[in-house]
Amino acid sequence: MKYTGSVEGRTRNGNWRYLEELRTLARKNRNNLTKSESRLWYEYLSKRPQGCKFLKQKPIGRFIADFYCSKILLVIEVDGGSHNNKTNYDEARDLEMTRRGIKTVRFSDQQVLDNLNDVGSEINKVLKASLCQGRCPAVAGR
Repeated sequence: MKYTGSVEGRTRNGNWRYLEELRTLARKNRNNLTKSESRLWYEYLSKRPQGCKFLKQKPIGRFIADFYCSKILLVIEVDGGSHNNKTNYDEARDLEMTRRGIKTVRFSDQQVLDNLNDVGSEINKVLKASLCQGRCPAVAGR
């Protein structure tokens, strides 16, 4: 099945609805990733870990997710210094994603820059759990 999760908030062809103004901003963000987002993307997520394709700067609703995988409904957020004063915004984003059936995993800039291997291991755990829900020995060996 191509799309899972709630049908609420989806277009007729199954894509997530989003504010049209976010399209231009997301495109700009894709071309100007932060250092930590760029490192996570080029050294890990672009290689399709566990066979999961991620999109950069994906508009969903009234938010833009740093990285999104539609196969398992997962958002990965990399929080830099600008997030220090945005806890309410981040909570609203997480609530919106949860309402749509999307799991959010957050990492700090420093985690990604200082310890990408641990971040990759944590993402792998989430991917395996989401893909298999504990019943998939073929993926466990990857």
